[in-house]
Amino acid sequence: MAAPKKYSDELRERATRMALDAIAADGQRMAAVRRVAGQLDVHPEALRTWVKRAEVDAGVAPGRSSDDAGRIAELERENRELRRANEILKTASAFFAAAELDRKTT
Repeated sequence: MAAPKKYSDELRERATRMALDAIAADGQRMAAVRRVAGQLDVHPEALRTWVKRAEVDAGVAPGRSSDDAGRIAELERENRELRRANEILKTASAFFAAAELDRKTT
């Protein structure tokens, strides 16, 4: 189970928007992040991470977007389930094949 969120989604969005505006205004990335983080009582590293994620999602920075990461995670989960189902079916078919051979010999 995931840990509860320390910051609300509204605070995350507001802080990210403020930080992006501050970075655009003065160009100093970490100074802007620290200033906004101090104003909103948010840890600067958390805000830096949110800003980076927003830039990647917007296509401004290189990386895997949140949508892509979610889709990949969903496909990996589905792949695990299908592999598990295949193993169950292989085991069942081997069991029934052995039972059929036993039945024919007796």
